Amino acid sequence: MFKKFQGKDDISAVNQVKSSVRKGIRANVLETFPGLGEDIDAILPKKEPLKLLKCKDHVEILSVNSELLFFRQRDGPYFPTLRLLHKYPKMLPHLQVDKGAIKFLLSGANIMCPGLTSPGAKMDEVDAGKVVAIMAEGKEHACAVGLTKLSTEDIQKVNKGIGVDNIHFLCDGLWLLNKLE
Repeated sequence: MFKKFQGKDDISAVNQVKSSVRKGIRANVLETFPGLGEDIDAILPKKEPLKLLKCKDHVEILSVNSELLFFRQRDGPYFPTLRLLHKYPKMLPHLQVDKGAIKFLLSGANIMCPGLTSPGAKMDEVDAGKVVAIMAEGKEHACAVGLTKLSTEDIQKVNKGIGVDNIHFLCDGLWLLNKLE
């Protein structure tokens, strides 16, 4: 999604979100990421203005104090940015790929089932269609944010094809944008 994202060139509008819409966004984020719990007040403070950045390809990015927090495409689920995920690592279930998959992961490739089932890989129990943090063997922080195509049970059974869509990864356009200025 952000492989060829050019940052400010791809942002078409920046709008402040009304308080009624903000409550819906906050509820949606809490529902999608129950691991946030009490941290939601630190991430989306009630007193700070919430900005919505509209980008090409129907992508929306949420920002508070120029910090990019969440994004989504069309009416899809919200995804946290990697920078936010590094601050709050417990907000998403983790899937860890083996060392052989790291270079492909960081070039934007989707995560194949064998990379999640080989030695060195680990998986939390997750259903299909859920937002997950993609970890790498031997690394401390998440390398990508993905969306599962199969449940972890099916990934182990099938062990073939794409298991997770790579949505946002280190050094893609959103990572390089960092802050809205």
